[in-house]
Amino acid sequence: MEISVVSPVYKAENFVMELVRQIIDNVERLSSDFEIILVNDASPDKSWQEISKICKNDKRVKGINLSRNFGQHYAITAGLNFAQGEWVVVMDCDLQDRPDEIPNLYRQALEGWDSVFAQRTERKDSFFKRMSSKCFYALFSYLTETRQDSSVANFGIYNRKVVTAILSMQDSVRYFPTMAQWVGYNKYYLPVRHSERLEGASSYSMRRLLKLAFDNIIAFSDKPLRLVVKFGFILSFLSLCIASYFLVRYMLGDINVIGFASLIVSIWFLSGMIVMLIGIVGIYIGKVFDNTKKRPVFIIKEELNICQSND
Repeated sequence: MEISVVSPVYKAENFVMELVRQIIDNVERLSSDFEIILVNDASPDKSWQEISKICKNDKRVKGINLSRNFGQHYAITAGLNFAQGEWVVVMDCDLQDRPDEIPNLYRQALEGWDSVFAQRTERKDSFFKRMSSKCFYALFSYLTETRQDSSVANFGIYNRKVVTAILSMQDSVRYFPTMAQWVGYNKYYLPVRHSERLEGASSYSMRRLLKLAFDNIIAFSDKPLRLVVKFGFILSFLSLCIASYFLVRYMLGDINVIGFASLIVSIWFLSGMIVMLIGIVGIYIGKVFDNTKKRPVFIIKEELNICQSND
């Protein structure tokens, strides 16, 4: 298999057929040996029924129906698990990721790049989504100490060895763009056009964006815990400064209330030490917690045109 195209599907009953048509028109010009994997993330509309019709008429299209809504990046993981292509394209289903950019990504990859990320130089999203995305990636970059770009999302083409490396990651929290960056290999950022949504709005509300940010920051970095440790040291240092201040005042006879100085010093010092120790213990607990959870990241309810499943 030369090319696999993986797309997570959610609330796409009215345009999933158009998505497949455009993908076929563009990928057929590159190779006749390709497959399209549509992963229905328990969409509440009739997306799965539409996928079933497409799979019945074209065996090159494969359908995966998840048992419940796991989330976009878990659906991508499910699709990658079944992709057999030497090159794997990952794209959203709403046609904002343009299928006619796939040939450009493929040609660039053949120049010696293992991962070619589609860089949306002019995003056709709402002002709120653009700003929230920039804030998310800025905070994410700081807390994970990695390079994150708000113009780069899921869309791109990845070599088989990159996909294998991503699937080898046992993280229970999945976030495809960061995982694709983390595994390394030769990377290229190709400017592409970005389209407006055909209909509807993004399913990522502010609450879901905040949850996504929190989950991924915790999953990909222990810097928040290290910041807590630093905060504990700062409190302890301030407590020593305050202790010195009240000690001087006591020696000068400015404090007449018995026990006041010792009480204030004890509260500040012990509070700093407690916060520091909680942070240190939290780091170890977080690492143990990540390594002990062995839940599957997705569960498949139905498969269509899947001849061979991968472990």
